[in-house]
Amino acid sequence: MSDVIDGAVKALNEKLAGAGFDAGTAKFVINGEGAVLIDADGARAGDEDADVTLSADRDVFEAILTGDMNATSAFMSGKLSVDGNMGLAMQLGGVLA
Repeated sequence: MSDVIDGAVKALNEKLAGAGFDAGTAKFVINGEGAVLIDADGARAGDEDADVTLSADRDVFEAILTGDMNATSAFMSGKLSVDGNMGLAMQLGGVLA
């Protein structure tokens, strides 16, 4: 597992603490690095099927996690792609804000 994925799992678990994300499963694909799954148990490295898959380059993903970029803005500008349940993606975006 890459350091990027390890860092992403840690950062996502910190953001998700107490947020109650239990509406399904989401997967972040960090292009060239790997994938992170998010569900009611938190975030973990993995590439299983999910209800929604969000894909972005490393710099975009990191900017979303640090709050330097809004997930909705990233999606609207084509920097973040979403495949699957858009409602779940919006819920996740709210948790990450």
